Amino acid sequence: MEIPFEAKTNVNKIVIVAYKDKTAQEQSKDVKPFVIPVNPENYSHNYKVEYDVRRGQGQQRTEVKFKSTAPEELKLEFVFDGTGVIQDYYKDKKDMPVKNQVALFLNTVYNMSGEIHMPRYLKLFWGKNFMIQCVLTNLDINYTLFDEAGDPLRAKISATFLDHIAKEQRVAREGKRSPDLSHIREVKGDDRLDTLSYEVYNDSKYMLQVAKANGLTMLRNVPTGTTLLFPPFDKTEQ
Repeated sequence: MEIPFEAKTNVNKIVIVAYKDKTAQEQSKDVKPFVIPVNPENYSHNYKVEYDVRRGQGQQRTEVKFKSTAPEELKLEFVFDGTGVIQDYYKDKKDMPVKNQVALFLNTVYNMSGEIHMPRYLKLFWGKNFMIQCVLTNLDINYTLFDEAGDPLRAKISATFLDHIAKEQRVAREGKRSPDLSHIREVKGDDRLDTLSYEVYNDSKYMLQVAKANGLTMLRNVPTGTTLLFPPFDKTEQ
């Protein structure tokens, strides 16, 4: 894991680095990495698997069909403090008013970037082995203590970040099995068109389109040694 230079000295606390490109390679020059001043009270990961559970007319039950895995969610809960009583509070923010700490945080994760016309892409680093590439999806700020002038002395933050991987990176990670790429297969032994289609597209229903793309007149008994092209297909095509 490559940690930006600005984050290396703060590996014991969460560091949020803002980027202006969806692949999170080009760091935003106008936003410095933000160090969360005290480690989270807790954090949680949320994983979802999405299935198609639609039922046909007149059917009481249905076959559950896998659709996709939803992006991972990371939820952090932590505080910004202005009382000075929390030990190991990050030195650069220890004497900073809470409202200023919140403003810096919002500028990093929430405010619109003039360069990309949306909030910035982010990477969260914690320690030497934790990193998530993400965007902010939800933020709750609860002010709990106030001074005599009504200024907040403590703010409790609940922030949810959605794992974000650009298409170019996803394709590279999925490698040669990606259904977004063209594939070449040589028919061997007992290979069948439906099983080969499933291997490439995770769905055998595209076998008719594969047959058409390769000019096949028969779906069964494709001769051993035949070279087949499996092009990318529109998933809405039937």
